[in-house]
Amino acid sequence: MSKRPLYALALAGAMVPMAANAECGEVSVGEMNWTTGGIMTGITEFLLEQGYGCDVKVVPSQTTAAISSLAENNEPDIVPDMWVNSAPSYFDLAEQGKVQKASDTYTKGGTEHWLLPRYLVEEHPELGTIEGVLNNPELVGRFNNCPDGWGCRIVNDSLIEALDLEGNGIEVFNHGSGQTLKASMASAYQNKEPWFGYYWGPTAPLGKYDMVSIDLGEYKPEVHANNQDPESDEVGVSAFPSASVFNIVTTDFAEREPEAFAMLQNMTVENETMNELLAWYTDNEATNDEAVVRYLQNNQEEWMSWISEDAKANLQGMF
Repeated sequence: MSKRPLYALALAGAMVPMAANAECGEVSVGEMNWTTGGIMTGITEFLLEQGYGCDVKVVPSQTTAAISSLAENNEPDIVPDMWVNSAPSYFDLAEQGKVQKASDTYTKGGTEHWLLPRYLVEEHPELGTIEGVLNNPELVGRFNNCPDGWGCRIVNDSLIEALDLEGNGIEVFNHGSGQTLKASMASAYQNKEPWFGYYWGPTAPLGKYDMVSIDLGEYKPEVHANNQDPESDEVGVSAFPSASVFNIVTTDFAEREPEAFAMLQNMTVENETMNELLAWYTDNEATNDEAVVRYLQNNQEEWMSWISEDAKANLQGMF
């Protein structure tokens, strides 16, 4: 993949020669098809290329496709921002020694919810639980579901079946993309209309819109595990667990590029930092590349703590 224009635009004149001992070969990085996935991939790409001299190829992907590729082809080498609670096959691959966790993507992990706007729940407090929602379908409108191919779609479909949403009078709308899912929440909130659906954090919408997480009851590990399995006939009702979000690598990569792997082992972003970045991204209609530049320019203390002394020398003077 050719170098992205953000480096030329934001860092013009700041490029410095690589240190003589900065050696790294070809590295493939999977880019998940949601905003934080794109941002984390861009940060990874920049630091590996400019700090460690890697030849990085970015591979567009999504949860199920990335896991399938890792299982069948042992690539990409790195997948940042992998929500492993929605990809149970990751744990099988880790047990087989094919992949491993490099680091937690976020200091506090990720969160998953079924949500309603706070203004709606304050007007109708009974909507704070899933039982109240099922008893008042006319108040909440349709359920806004994840796009096909996302891990959350499998879990949501299981919950939808277990709760018989449609039988209780709630239409299910399966979004075609993350953008339309986000836009539907924004439009409803701005017009003070009902919005019922799934969303996750850290994200700009959850930082920008005051939403209430509906009480789905207790978290039941076995039930949630069955809900993650698209072949399971034993679906049930369980709250979402606190989501583990990992930067993962193939074991081959960890052994082949130990210096780059050491950087990835340190690569963890504060949740508040990402929420602020995502809010800026949304308010300014920015691109992923622009968000990467903003992160690098405004959070040097954080990302500088991840990298080696040689990489710091290579990046000296860029910001």
